[in-house]
Amino acid sequence: MSLPSAELPAPLSAAIEARLEGRAQTMLRERARRLSEGYRARQSTLETIRDEADALAYAATRMPATYAAIVTALGRLKEACPVFAPRRMLDAGCGLGAAAAAAATAWPSVDEIAFLDRSALFLRFATELMKESGPASTIEAIQADFAEAQAIEAAPFDLVVVGYALTEIAESKLPAVVDRLWAQTSGALVIVEPGTPRDHARLMGVRSRLLALGANIIAPCPHQAPCPLMAPDWCHFSVRLPRRRAHRLVKGADAPFEDEKFAYLAVGRFGPDAPPSARIIGPRRANKIGVSLKLCADKAFRETFIPKRDKPRYEQIRRKDWGDPLRAPAEEI
Repeated sequence: MSLPSAELPAPLSAAIEARLEGRAQTMLRERARRLSEGYRARQSTLETIRDEADALAYAATRMPATYAAIVTALGRLKEACPVFAPRRMLDAGCGLGAAAAAAATAWPSVDEIAFLDRSALFLRFATELMKESGPASTIEAIQADFAEAQAIEAAPFDLVVVGYALTEIAESKLPAVVDRLWAQTSGALVIVEPGTPRDHARLMGVRSRLLALGANIIAPCPHQAPCPLMAPDWCHFSVRLPRRRAHRLVKGADAPFEDEKFAYLAVGRFGPDAPPSARIIGPRRANKIGVSLKLCADKAFRETFIPKRDKPRYEQIRRKDWGDPLRAPAEEI
């Protein structure tokens, strides 16, 4: 099963570009620069995105990368659980709705979407963009801060996605937030965060909490044991996405693509259909005589080298790359 395309769906790109039409490129570029500075300074989106122009700059420059990371993580969930077909989904801390758009791409079965965010501006934009570009879905906008104690007055959702939102929550609040997110999940919960050592460490705390609540790890970990990676190493992945013309203009970038680093966790009330024996957790390193892989396997981290002369093993992995599962018995890898 191939992963979904990392590129924003054409209807969504068209809806964003229509809003950019007629806007001064210099102004949008300046807004994008300020957003980038705020992102690096760990400011919250509520601090950095204050008006419609900021939201448009974000839509042009950050939403494509956010979408690419989330749709890749959802693709890993679908890869591990091909019979899972969610109908109702919650996009928690929705921003402009990248997670909902990604879920609708991964599963055409999604026909009810709830957006949850503390920003009325985000909720309006996310709802408008989904109505203009997405499938015919029932859309609900809930203005609330999911970091606080208020409950969502809705039945649990088949799919709950939190995209680049936990990173803004104080660590002391994470256990209670995770408890509420899990309580809202009847099927699968997917969390996607920046691919930094800090966010990996926080995600491992979230992972431990979810395991204590009875969740089953679906991806990326091929086991339920504690993470075997030791600092300064950390588990993260990368996705390459194309830059459309508006993206390049507003960002002031020449390269036709960019690479987004991200960390993710997918858990469920169910487990994967067939757990992988290993997952590639770093870029593959190939040379003339073989390929080296960094693996999380059998509750441990290890590196392995597969020479080309070992044809059965080499044929198994020669098309595999960073993030892919390996399903051979661990002793054969």
